[in-house]
Amino acid sequence: MTPSQNLDSNNEEEYKVKKRTYHFGEKLREVREHKGYTLKVVAQRAGVSESLVSQIERNHVSPAIDTLLALAEVLDINLEYLFEEYRKERPVQIIRADERPSVQDDDITFEGLAKPTGTDNPLEVYVMKIPAGLHTHRGSYGHFGREIGYITKGQAMLTYNNEQYVLNEGDSVSFDARAPHVIQNVGKSDMESVWVVTPAQRFLEH
Repeated sequence: MTPSQNLDSNNEEEYKVKKRTYHFGEKLREVREHKGYTLKVVAQRAGVSESLVSQIERNHVSPAIDTLLALAEVLDINLEYLFEEYRKERPVQIIRADERPSVQDDDITFEGLAKPTGTDNPLEVYVMKIPAGLHTHRGSYGHFGREIGYITKGQAMLTYNNEQYVLNEGDSVSFDARAPHVIQNVGKSDMESVWVVTPAQRFLEH
């Protein structure tokens, strides 16, 4: 590896570290100054050095979790406020194929493709796998929102408000989810589909 390549590699690693770093310094300093505490007072009560507190407030170092919790206790900071940055939506969300959250309901498998984000009509997207002869139970009484499905393998039948619709591989369907609806595998092999629900039911998180 050439020196320039090594430098590029180091810069890349530094960039990755920076992207994973969350800054608590501004919040800690703001609360400390609002309470009228000096750096020395906070450091003594938290059992750390004054220099360390100063570096944390200036985001020059990332504190260990026990140090951060000690500072939060001294300053009487609500942890929800302190860690709310972790809850911010990220511009890109990736779920690896072998890391999909999943649940099973009577041998029917639901695998999450995207985590619900935001509070304004969030989407829930998952792969639904139904063995031959089985049908879904979720939605049999209806729920608020809308659903969109795309059959990627096999054959399904949608029973919607006592009407039946056969769906073959490659077909898609959308409907108002407030009416009772059931998806049944009417083929001879496993049926797979991609399903979108809005607003999210969030049953994969339970």
